[in-house]
Amino acid sequence: MIRAYSQRLLPPYSGQVQIVESEHARALTMDMDTWEIQFRRHETNFIRVAWVSHRDLGELEAKAARNGEEIDERILELTRFLETASLPFPAADRFEYWLLDAVDDSPLALIFSCTEGVQMGRFPSHPEWTALPSAVMPIELTPEEKARSETPVNYRLEQLVAERAGKKPRARWFQRRPGEPDDFPPLMIREDWENETDHAICQRYLSRQSTRLLMLHGLEHHERQRLEEAAKPHAMEVYRFHSLYPEFADDKLMSAILVEARLRVSNGEQDNRLRRRDGITYL
Repeated sequence: MIRAYSQRLLPPYSGQVQIVESEHARALTMDMDTWEIQFRRHETNFIRVAWVSHRDLGELEAKAARNGEEIDERILELTRFLETASLPFPAADRFEYWLLDAVDDSPLALIFSCTEGVQMGRFPSHPEWTALPSAVMPIELTPEEKARSETPVNYRLEQLVAERAGKKPRARWFQRRPGEPDDFPPLMIREDWENETDHAICQRYLSRQSTRLLMLHGLEHHERQRLEEAAKPHAMEVYRFHSLYPEFADDKLMSAILVEARLRVSNGEQDNRLRRRDGITYL
């Protein structure tokens, strides 16, 4: 039996990874371009054995036969399933480990997530939130910030979260239930900063991360709409990830962004950051 689901890639959050899992192997992707194939060594231990392009799924067996090659049946079981699978897969990581606000112990920022309650004990005790590094997600500094030689926005937000968590930070596991009302930050970090400068730093980070946040499931329409607006300057990233967006809030806007990206690709534009293979950790 094959299980198909998705979960957030943490820490730090860098997207929603799609997973197809059998008894003996699994396949994962961050962008529906390339699938990483892993064989199971033990119950919770996997080893990477191959990469398979999504566009080659239907021709994998025929190509191997023409070349006189054999493909492991564990790989074929997954690729046959993926040929007709509908993506993105439902989100399954309802167990969440949150850093808490020092004032009232409310959820401040998401650190880890997992799909089964028994997995919680495998995660380290780690009451610390990390931002996506500026090398992966650069955020443009203002001229004033450049003149002051400011550190990247990513790390300034990381420091703000640490300060809000207090000198003795605490974290706690929660089990989320879809459809039930709650007070968890929809974008996985609190946005209600009292200081206007701190609020602006948080918004700049979330706006720049919009292309990845759009992969989240269960966003309210207005949240998805503001993320799509924020994603407009990053058309190439939208092009990479859009196949895994659960829905569009503004079809016309997203179509325009994708048209721009395809034109840029046809003109030979490349962004080496988009070629990186995001590591799969704690899965």
